[in-house]
Amino acid sequence: MTEFKPLYSKIKSHLDLSDEETAFFVSHFAKKKVKKRQFIVQPDYIAKHRNYVVKGAFRSYVIGNDGQEHTINLAIDDWWITDSNSFIYQKPATMFVIALEDSVLLQLDFENEQKLKSHSHKFETFFRTAAERGLTFLQRRITSSHTLTAEQRYEEFVKEYPQFLQRMPQYVIASYLGMTTEYLSKIRNNKLKS
Repeated sequence: MTEFKPLYSKIKSHLDLSDEETAFFVSHFAKKKVKKRQFIVQPDYIAKHRNYVVKGAFRSYVIGNDGQEHTINLAIDDWWITDSNSFIYQKPATMFVIALEDSVLLQLDFENEQKLKSHSHKFETFFRTAAERGLTFLQRRITSSHTLTAEQRYEEFVKEYPQFLQRMPQYVIASYLGMTTEYLSKIRNNKLKS
């Protein structure tokens, strides 16, 4: 059960729960091993789980009309990932979520999340605050994409998420930052020279 320890610690750090309450919360998750390049969400299928990454790396992306991939979200150890719109509304997904490394997830299905929310206002609070944090993160990201230059977006990413630089391929980081891989290489080379 060592895979459950990181989630157990995360829950305890965000909520004032007894050990019994935390164990009850965590018991609703199921462990899943995922191979590199395996999809856990695909368009037109309902996202059945909210995924907590114990170990590994994931990318969610959409494909534009021009055939280009656009990275929406990234996740590594101790992060969450899914197609939230699909999971919350139980509607077909619009994005892909793929493993970039062999990974271990703890998955919470929709029915168990509803049970947890109705079981305790503390559990409901956990999911609400997680949604609020996700919303503010998304707002900051959208604002950055409209107000910062490509170089500034890269600098902000390096400062805020240095751990991602070691785990994500360059094409994924470029897509996440809204630029080509070639342009990202140019920015990185300029940084090395200065």
